[in-house]
Amino acid sequence: MCDNSHMATNLAIEPELLDKALALSGKKTKTQAVTLALREFVARREQARLLDLFGALEWDSSYDYKAARKRG
Repeated sequence: MCDNSHMATNLAIEPELLDKALALSGKKTKTQAVTLALREFVARREQARLLDLFGALEWDSSYDYKAARKRG
């Protein structure tokens, strides 16, 4: 999905929030700070989706992965 293209977008962002994000990010520009924030947001949501899968699969404690390798 990342094609390294950029899209000009006009957003109404709370100035105080944007200034705080810029200061905390250590980035030089607001664009860099917003990009970092969006990347972190996406990463957290993807991680949360993976965490939701834990417990969704049944574990077979009798499965012997070493024996399965020898068959191959």
